[in-house]
Amino acid sequence: AEQCPSREVLKHVTSRWGVLILVALRDGTHRFSDLRRKIGGVSEKMLAQSLQALEQDGFLNRIAYPVVPPHVEYSLTPLGEQVSEKVAALADWIELNLPEVLAVRDERAA
Repeated sequence: AEQCPSREVLKHVTSRWGVLILVALRDGTHRFSDLRRKIGGVSEKMLAQSLQALEQDGFLNRIAYPVVPPHVEYSLTPLGEQVSEKVAALADWIELNLPEVLAVRDERAA
């Protein structure tokens, strides 16, 4: 149903940046700038919005240290670790099957 709460969570987890954030944080805690570098191609605004959505859903811990310049670290919560496993499995499947998907796409475009 359109009003189902799971839709919003699914949107955050499977968004372009949500997937990459969850996969990037699988190897441990990262600062905002480290994540931005590791993910690549994401604007500060989009990364901040995506991190905030994943944090609100309970997938990320955010720790802000009271220093100048600001120092903020992000890590997966236990719930985030669970969902990141699923997202990583999907990303792995896509990588493994990408040649076949592209071949079929080319066939159908011809």
